[in-house]
Amino acid sequence: MKQETTREMSHTTVKTGVRRHLKRRNLPNSLYFAYVYLMMILGAAFIFIPFWWALSSAFKLPQNLYLDPPQWIPNPWTLQNFRDGLAAAPFFTFAKNTFIICFWSVIGEVLSCSMAAFAFARLRFPGRNVLFLVLLATMMLPGVVKLIPTFLIFYELGWVNSFLPIIVPHFLATPIYVFLLRQFFATIPLELDEAARVDGASFYHIYWHIVLPLSRPALAVIGIFTFMAEYENFFGPLIYLNSTDKFTLALGLNLFKGMFRVDFGPLMAISALMMLPPIVLFAIAQRYFVQGIGVSGVKG
Repeated sequence: MKQETTREMSHTTVKTGVRRHLKRRNLPNSLYFAYVYLMMILGAAFIFIPFWWALSSAFKLPQNLYLDPPQWIPNPWTLQNFRDGLAAAPFFTFAKNTFIICFWSVIGEVLSCSMAAFAFARLRFPGRNVLFLVLLATMMLPGVVKLIPTFLIFYELGWVNSFLPIIVPHFLATPIYVFLLRQFFATIPLELDEAARVDGASFYHIYWHIVLPLSRPALAVIGIFTFMAEYENFFGPLIYLNSTDKFTLALGLNLFKGMFRVDFGPLMAISALMMLPPIVLFAIAQRYFVQGIGVSGVKG
């Protein structure tokens, strides 16, 4: 009886000691995660403040824009800034031009980069590694080095003041996207290609019916990056587009900046409208975006 009692007491003592040890051990982890979440919340708030200021200014009356202390919540709310901004310039024409450029740029980037990445990842040909290194080496060239020769080429082709100088380069593949897709394609088992070839499938069928459907997350990442790059592109349209009816939203926003030097309400209203498409796109495709970023940098 004494032995059983002693055994139970020792067992209870051990369990109590283990709990205390685990509690002491988890305390630093709890403090660490609390610190991390606090920093994330503060960082998100710091980033959100300018966004909220622009959004609230879009709904303020002109006399409420420069109050001291500032008015964070509009009182009263007004839509006049949106009416003035949309009436000042052909905003919908700018939006149409921007989405045309973004659409064809995404199509060209996804097709050209996926084809090049498929060749480097799945095909065996002499000099493959050397060509891939040369492709990556082109990333070392600054954009300003290629600016004047590229402009002269497009000028001789008669493409200036059209969308072609902005769209066509996306059909020639971007090295960084080729690299990301190649890394993703390397994670797809080669046994799928071998089984398809046994059934008589060509490399084109393997690329189109096997590799591409399995690479939707990586393709979504390329599409999002390309869309965002062209949606915010100011330098390219500034160089190649001369007519106002062909301006993009980035150039149009620069026009608004010149029109509303004192009253920033319409400028903030147009800026708020410009922020909507990227936010909606990321909200819809964030699952593919996160998955593609996580996998495309890992080689299987």
